[in-house]
Amino acid sequence: MAVTIPRSQGTVVAVAAGLLALISLGAYAEAGVRQAVAVLIGGLAGLSLYHASFGFTAAWRRIVTERRGAGLRAQFVLILLTSAVSFPLIAWGSQLGWPTGGFVFPFGVAAAIGAFMFGVGMQLGGGCGSGTLFTAGGGSTRMMITLAAFILGSVLATAHLHLWGQLPKLPATSLIREFGPHGAFLITAAVLGALAFATVRIERSAHGELAASRKTGSFLTGPWSPMMGAVMLAIVGIATFVVVGRPWGITSAFALWGGKIFHAVGIPVDTWPYWTWQRGALENSVLRDTTSVMDFGVILGAMAAAALAGRFAPVWQLSRRDLLTAIAGGLLMGYGARLAYGCNIGAYLGGLVSGSLHGWLWLLFGFLGSLLGTRLRLKLGMG
Repeated sequence: MAVTIPRSQGTVVAVAAGLLALISLGAYAEAGVRQAVAVLIGGLAGLSLYHASFGFTAAWRRIVTERRGAGLRAQFVLILLTSAVSFPLIAWGSQLGWPTGGFVFPFGVAAAIGAFMFGVGMQLGGGCGSGTLFTAGGGSTRMMITLAAFILGSVLATAHLHLWGQLPKLPATSLIREFGPHGAFLITAAVLGALAFATVRIERSAHGELAASRKTGSFLTGPWSPMMGAVMLAIVGIATFVVVGRPWGITSAFALWGGKIFHAVGIPVDTWPYWTWQRGALENSVLRDTTSVMDFGVILGAMAAAALAGRFAPVWQLSRRDLLTAIAGGLLMGYGARLAYGCNIGAYLGGLVSGSLHGWLWLLFGFLGSLLGTRLRLKLGMG
């Protein structure tokens, strides 16, 4: 069936596609084929996030305020589908000539505080790491402000990260190393299955039955069901492991963008301990940074998806409350993400699909922060 798109929206699609192609070509010139493909993987992520409305923030809020758990269950499907491929790749990839690494980090006081801050911030800001990117790309001016504050919070955190790093922490623990890829997968599936069962019980207790799932419409124009979104984002995650050699990440690029801006205006970020070991990143083209080019892809993929759906229509008037909560949420998320090894994508999703204990602990403290953020939203009349 032919897809009819209004002329103004078609122009937006063409601009987004053209910019995606240009960035991919630039990434190829800077760092080769894999970097160029990473841009396109990011574009697919943006398309998928937008059409499925796949946000971690709303799903965490809905289980608390509405006792609805479909969003959480879709997240669990995403984690399991990705882990089914990532765990063997991490365990045996080097032996097969395809070296793949996971995100396995020590989790301590600083990371717990950071994850909690992030959870509060994502409810105030109205989106998580991926949610901020895809809604900003989809034309949300409020989320553009959240993104700007996110970047500022990220670079400010790099000034103090060496101090936070001195606080106590647990050792890095890999379930894959401890139990092998099959054992790690069974443990992950058992815990996520128990959590999914709990959401079903909560939802049925509150409503008598599970809510009917949104159906998938057109692949190009959307909307997609949550499970369609989970499958497509699992493809994104697996493709990132295969092409980039590590999990999908989002927020390290925000610190880099902020660091480059600070550096350009004369603020000596290169003397901060965080940047002394990666001065080249400050000086090199941003197209050499894989996380950055994937983030550009997410923004442009979501921009194209919004136009394909006929919904790219930025609103430039914001209330004072919207402006202040966007700034506060962005700052909290940016600072918290640096303390906690990333956001819902890099730390939570990336940690779990790497078989790392820190991913589970991030989920715990991030969700606790989300509970407080949800209460604040209600007090502020944000719903």
